[in-house]
Amino acid sequence: MTFGRRALLYIVVVGAFAELLAGCSSPILKAAATQEGLASFYGEEFDGRRTSNGEIFHKGDLTAAHRTYPFGTLLRVTNLKNGDQVKVRVNDRGPVKPERIIDLSYGAAKMIGLDRIGLVRVRLEVLYWGE
Repeated sequence: MTFGRRALLYIVVVGAFAELLAGCSSPILKAAATQEGLASFYGEEFDGRRTSNGEIFHKGDLTAAHRTYPFGTLLRVTNLKNGDQVKVRVNDRGPVKPERIIDLSYGAAKMIGLDRIGLVRVRLEVLYWGE
């Protein structure tokens, strides 16, 4: 491969990645970065225990458990019932129940009103992909 072709390939790859991080218009990339479904929360019984990535869980932190998103991924979680939003960082695996897409810490749940109702439909939007 010539230098010119390598440079062009590099520009295309870097451009595609930059578009993904900037919220591009590609429906395929947006689908990977957006989910809708049920959210629940966890708190008191797990406070002080280790999460899947090895951190100590603090129920008041703005963190979440997701089955597949990499640790460190930053998400905007929107309560579809009232429109409230919170930004969380994925630091654990879950939820265990298959009908749910995310478990929020108590602190994050409180920010969107989930602490009062237990389960709610949410939209997840990836703001930053973790490692």
